[in-house]
Amino acid sequence: MASALFRDLALLIARIGLGVVFVAHGWQKFFDYGVKATQASFADMGIPLPDISAVAAATIELAGGFALIVGVATPVAGILLFLDMLGALILVHADKGVFVANGGYELVVALGVGSLLLAVIGAGRLSIDGLLGRGSGWGKTAA
Repeated sequence: MASALFRDLALLIARIGLGVVFVAHGWQKFFDYGVKATQASFADMGIPLPDISAVAAATIELAGGFALIVGVATPVAGILLFLDMLGALILVHADKGVFVANGGYELVVALGVGSLLLAVIGAGRLSIDGLLGRGSGWGKTAA
């Protein structure tokens, strides 16, 4: 019982931590920078279809971050956030080394693999998914 509770608390803490960072980045793209500036930034970085990509990334980060925080549709949110970070890695950060101070990929890798892990493991019992009997990840039944 103690290990199940520890697992659920660890998943809750991970979901909140990752979710807050994603919400902040999605919020930043929509409201701090604004959609037009974000689209221009995506164009400057050479991201394909920058007008669509910027809105898609901001939406995935904002909505996906909220989904992680409350633990709803966690496998879907986790996969979408992983793919968002994979795109950021490939299109923007891969050639800049590891460290974020140099524009590197350490943050997008950490956020991406954390999101992927939550997609596979699930949100745990301390989540909306858990209350609905869907607290485990893809291909598993709720504990």
